[in-house]
Amino acid sequence: MATDLGTPIVLPADDSDRAVLLAAPRGYCAGVDRAVITVEKALDLYGAPVYVRKQIVHNRHVVATLEARGAIFVEELDEVPEGATVVFSAHGVSPEVHRQADERALKTIDATCPLVTKVHHEAKRFAGEDYDILLIGHAGHEEVEGTAGEAPGHIQLVQSPEDVAGVVVRDPSKVAWLSQTTLSVDETMATVAAIRERFPELLDPPSDDICYATQNRQLAVKEIARESDLVIVVGSGNSSNSVRLVEVALEAGARAAHRVDDATEIQQAWLEGVNTVSVTSGASVPEELVQGVLQFLAERGYPDARAVHSAEESLIFALPPELRRDLRAAQQG
Repeated sequence: MATDLGTPIVLPADDSDRAVLLAAPRGYCAGVDRAVITVEKALDLYGAPVYVRKQIVHNRHVVATLEARGAIFVEELDEVPEGATVVFSAHGVSPEVHRQADERALKTIDATCPLVTKVHHEAKRFAGEDYDILLIGHAGHEEVEGTAGEAPGHIQLVQSPEDVAGVVVRDPSKVAWLSQTTLSVDETMATVAAIRERFPELLDPPSDDICYATQNRQLAVKEIARESDLVIVVGSGNSSNSVRLVEVALEAGARAAHRVDDATEIQQAWLEGVNTVSVTSGASVPEELVQGVLQFLAERGYPDARAVHSAEESLIFALPPELRRDLRAAQQG
């Protein structure tokens, strides 16, 4: 899925020289791209308004752009008129939300990332086999709420290794773990290790739940952070994977790291005494926001960015089947 190309980072011999390193891959992942296009196509096909439950992806610029086109973002389905079209966000929803949508006769388009859907299937399978499931993630995150809703009687949330001591299970020999897809790989594995220490027969999911894009972006920021005076991560504050990139950069040796929604949030003081700036972005960030940061740096005397490639990505997800069906019907009509 990801190929480590091992690109060496060679900085200027003269320490006074400035450099800008640009992480690759960065920005939109396949699941985010699919979700955003889903809302755009729904607006084209059905016309405004199209309702979206929660933010389609965790980026305020993306949300504002779609709002300008006629998307209406709501927190819960009771804000959606009966019979209207509603898109479920990339983070997924619980079966209860699907039931509410049916009850209100809503036309639903499910833009849940297929990698999140995979975790939902794993939750249902483990619950069907009567396992206690320890879900590693952040309380209140939409993805966690959706996954937990698949088997609420079987799932307990574990947010950190420190939480493991308080876990109570029915049968220590029947415990499995799952995780939110956008976490730090290293932190998740530390939590899994703490769980396994308490429950040696812990059952792993059939494949890692941390998504390929999250892993690749963390790998990329590790590659550039080691030689960086400053790492700038472009992403919104409610984007779990963007927040994790700041933490990963600092753990990998960056002298400083900050998250910004866009270039307007960069503080001039961050650049004082800084020769090497590295730039990356979370999985829900449009590339133009990254280019805005590079332009900001260029205007302050930093050179053109040099891309540092750590992995290649080629995955593309098909649009939701209900939208594909209606698009085909429109074309045939």
